[in-house]
Amino acid sequence: MIVSIKWKNIKIVIGCFILLFAAAFALDKFYTNISISASTEITNWGLSFQDKGRCPIGNATPNHLRKFNSYYIGDSDEKAIYLTFDAGFENGYTPSILDTLKKHNIKAAFFLVGNYIEKEPDLVKRMVEEGHIVGNHTYNHPDMSKISDMASFKKEINALEELYKSTTGQEMLKFYRPPQGKFNENNLKLANELGYKTIFWSLAYVDWYVNKQPTKEYAFEKLVPRIHPGAVVLLHSTSKTNCEILDELLTKWESEGYEFKTLNDLVNNN
Repeated sequence: MIVSIKWKNIKIVIGCFILLFAAAFALDKFYTNISISASTEITNWGLSFQDKGRCPIGNATPNHLRKFNSYYIGDSDEKAIYLTFDAGFENGYTPSILDTLKKHNIKAAFFLVGNYIEKEPDLVKRMVEEGHIVGNHTYNHPDMSKISDMASFKKEINALEELYKSTTGQEMLKFYRPPQGKFNENNLKLANELGYKTIFWSLAYVDWYVNKQPTKEYAFEKLVPRIHPGAVVLLHSTSKTNCEILDELLTKWESEGYEFKTLNDLVNNN
């Protein structure tokens, strides 16, 4: 009788373990599915800095992005920097920024919107003449993650291409940056189908509030310790702070053994 009761208790315990295991397996599968779903519905590019001087972790891996000809980092073993600027409008600082880039013999990339090219054709021509890349930041700067059909996506991209060509007489190079970093996997596919490389970034800081510009000390605190091999740096050319610190910042990075390369180098080496 005692043996029978003990065996009954053992069976109950075993049954509980089986139920717990099944529940854990079901939860794991549930959360895995959520993760997969989230990875295809990302709407904001994000970074997590783990270690000083090392590449941050993006919310999409370099290998996954490369499936769609998309990038946020170069070779993590090469002390190279890919310098990029986003420009939604001109705030009076681009001529000085171009002067500084020329002084350092650095070729950057400027991601422009329709309003910029329309109002600042001479600056756009200067960018091209001095060897910089002008990238596609869309014509109207909308939230592209809300655009799911090719016709609407293509309209934003092609409108800027046509304006650029009529302004400079040249074909626009196929580099695209989603406005505000808002995107989803379908956007990457659409851009790729149009022959574009989507360019995110691995280093940026809050520099875009015109009336709340960061101090020089804050800018250096964010940009100097976090620089890393293969960094795609995003700065806004509307920033007074960026204009004032750029010469010293570039000199600092150069003194640390970094060289500056172009987005053409980035995509050709990955």
